[in-house]
Amino acid sequence: MMEPKILYQDAFLVIAVKPAGTLSQPDKTGDAAMTDILSERIGKTVLPVHRLDRAVGGVMVFALTKEAAGKLGGILGTNAFQKEYLTVVDGIPAEKEGTLEDYLLHDARRNMTSVVSVKTKDAKAASLSYTLLETHEKASLLRVLLHTGRTHQIRVQFSSRAMPILGDGRYGSRERHPVALWSYRLSFSHPMTKKRLTFQAIPDMTTPWDMFSAYDNLK
Repeated sequence: MMEPKILYQDAFLVIAVKPAGTLSQPDKTGDAAMTDILSERIGKTVLPVHRLDRAVGGVMVFALTKEAAGKLGGILGTNAFQKEYLTVVDGIPAEKEGTLEDYLLHDARRNMTSVVSVKTKDAKAASLSYTLLETHEKASLLRVLLHTGRTHQIRVQFSSRAMPILGDGRYGSRERHPVALWSYRLSFSHPMTKKRLTFQAIPDMTTPWDMFSAYDNLK
């Protein structure tokens, strides 16, 4: 498995690229997680701020102090903390740009999320916007901006519209590839200096079609 790449580090935070297949933070499997790997490399405790599904790789930010972790956690889900993804879905959306809004319910026992009625107990609102970048045969490369951060949100919102992410067998894809979803850009206000920071990374994929040549090296 590839080692995480550190893009930036200061006294308060570290930005790194999580390889697909690596845990964001420890779970019951006991497998190596980003927080542990980075803590050992840096020589100080690294604190989680947000997470990516194990199958999903890309840019993440971690805190190096409890104060920084608290401040970053406070801006999650706001315009002050923007998460953008690249994904390849099976199908072509009717509109080149759009917003998807649903209510989602996560079943922790099965580790599955479903689109449900607004009246469903414990349902949570989920919203994202997308832009169609390119198409290849019957597949589409999309740029996705999350407005909320629900578990498996991107995966289930597109799957519920008959456009599963390629390689995502959990949510309906029949393609046997790595899940074609990548956190390619983070933009947020530094928790201490308030300076706007933006980081991005080229998708590390071996098909689907190398994320259309890694979106031409992110333009």
